[in-house]
Amino acid sequence: MVNQTDRKYIAERTAQILIDIEALGARPEEPFTLTSGTKSPVYIDCRRLISFVPEREEVIGFLQQLVEDSVDSPIDAIAGGETAGIPYAAFLSWKMGLPMLYVRKKPKGFGKNAMVEGNVTDGARVVLVEDLIFNGGSKVNFINGLRMAGLTVNHVFTIASYGFSEEYENTLGSIGVKVSWLTDWPTIVQVAESTGYFSPDTANLVREFLADPGTWSRARGGK
Repeated sequence: MVNQTDRKYIAERTAQILIDIEALGARPEEPFTLTSGTKSPVYIDCRRLISFVPEREEVIGFLQQLVEDSVDSPIDAIAGGETAGIPYAAFLSWKMGLPMLYVRKKPKGFGKNAMVEGNVTDGARVVLVEDLIFNGGSKVNFINGLRMAGLTVNHVFTIASYGFSEEYENTLGSIGVKVSWLTDWPTIVQVAESTGYFSPDTANLVREFLADPGTWSRARGGK
């Protein structure tokens, strides 16, 4: 069982790894546009992690701890969402000795017109692994695709999160899915500021965004 001290260490260590591999971007004066259309002063490129082997292995070890601590019933397979979740599902399924699946954003449009690839067994208990979660909308689509294929899915695990727990409860919680993550933006900002990676001004702007992302984004032309 991972205790709260371990959770804090994992969150801060994962944040430091993302900083060390230069997976973070901060550009308050010229905000990034997220997939949702939201303007954000910060960005995480978790895809960079796949190229850094020791750091990747450490994070996958943390992810295994999180999954084993969070899921009571046996897991039959690990699923990754197209495309960013696929490598993490592959790494984790290998480490845990479990089959892997991946779920498309939409049916492929030919052949079996499947959304889920791999050996799909009706009723199999699957967890979805992703790199990052913002508002949870894309994860709902993946969960629905997995469930339509006959799979049982009640958990999403991510490397990083924006930390919008109430938003996740409204999106994924409403369909019976729990979201867990290794680190989040509040932790990342704290670590980045304490190490000098973010200036105090940048850190405060990010906190302002996290407190009310909709207002911050719309004031800068986003959704």
